[in-house]
Amino acid sequence: MAKLIMTVEQMQDKAAWLEARNKGIGGSDASVIVGLNKWKSPFQLWLEKTGQAEPEDLSDNEYVYWGTTLEEVVAKEFTLRTGKRVVRRGLLQHDDIPYLLASVDRLVVGEDAGLECKTANGFAAKAWDGDNVPDAYYVQCQHYMAVTGVKTWYIAALIGGNHFVWKEIPRNEDDIKALLEAEAEFWRKVETKEMPDVDGSESCTQALAEKFSGGGPAIELPSEADKIFLALDGLKESAKSIKAQIDEQENKLRAMLGDAEAGTTASGRRVTWKTQAGRTTIDSKRLKAEKPDVWQQYSKVGNPTRVLKIAG
Repeated sequence: MAKLIMTVEQMQDKAAWLEARNKGIGGSDASVIVGLNKWKSPFQLWLEKTGQAEPEDLSDNEYVYWGTTLEEVVAKEFTLRTGKRVVRRGLLQHDDIPYLLASVDRLVVGEDAGLECKTANGFAAKAWDGDNVPDAYYVQCQHYMAVTGVKTWYIAALIGGNHFVWKEIPRNEDDIKALLEAEAEFWRKVETKEMPDVDGSESCTQALAEKFSGGGPAIELPSEADKIFLALDGLKESAKSIKAQIDEQENKLRAMLGDAEAGTTASGRRVTWKTQAGRTTIDSKRLKAEKPDVWQQYSKVGNPTRVLKIAG
C-alpha cells in the first residue's frame, strides 16, 4: 500500500529530506491538522506547505536532538523487552494518495506492524499512565497505519531518562477515515492556496504576523467584524467575572493560612503563601535623563511587532 521514495541513507541529506517531506503530509503533521498539536497551528503548517514560511529550524532544540539521538536506544530496548525485531525503512508514500507520507521510525519484522520511538519529559509521565498515549502520538500512529496499511503500531517511550514504557495501538478504521478526510481538506487548501481558518494558538498569532507584515492603508471591514467585536466584548466580560471569582477563592485561602506560610488538606492538596524578596529594577527614565551615554550604550531595541488594538 506504500512505496519507498527515500531510503534511510538518502534521508541523511537533511535538505533533500525536508524538501520531499514538504510535498505532502507526514505523521507529525497529522496531529497539527486535527488541532491536537500544542506547538503548531494548522495555519502555520499551511504557510509552510504552501512555501510562504520556512519550517522552524529545530537543529539546536535539545529535546529534538535527544529524541533523535536516543531513538536507537528506545528501539533496542523495545526489542529487548518484547522479543520483536525491528528495521528502519525510510520515507514511504501512499500508493493511491501521493500527498500521504510516512517517515516511520521502524517496521516490525515478521509482523504487520510498525514502531514509533519517543522520549518524554518526566513531567509528562501521567500522559502515559495505564493504556494512555498522548493524543498527538495516537493520531501520528493512525496516520502511519493509513499510509502503510498495517494493522498495528507500537509506540515505545523513554520518560524522564529512566522510565521505559511501550504500548500497542490497534488500527482504528473510523479514526483513520476521519483523519484522511481532514488531511484531504487541508491538502486541498494547500494546492488551491485557500487560507484555512485561524485559531487562538500562539503559533497562529505568530504565523499571521509573519504572513501579513502591515504597512497598508485603512480598509472597511466586512459586516462579520461586528459579530466578532460583540463576541469579544462578551468574552472579556466573562473573563473579568471569572478573574474576580478566582481572586475571591484565593483570598479565602489566604485568610485560612493567616501567618502560616504553608497548608495541606486531608486530601493532599497543598498551598503556600510566602514572602519573596522585592525585584531589583532600573529607573530607565532617570538613567536616560542623568546618564544618556550609559543609557544609549546598554539600551536594546526589540524586533518590531504588530499590535492589535480595538477601539470603541
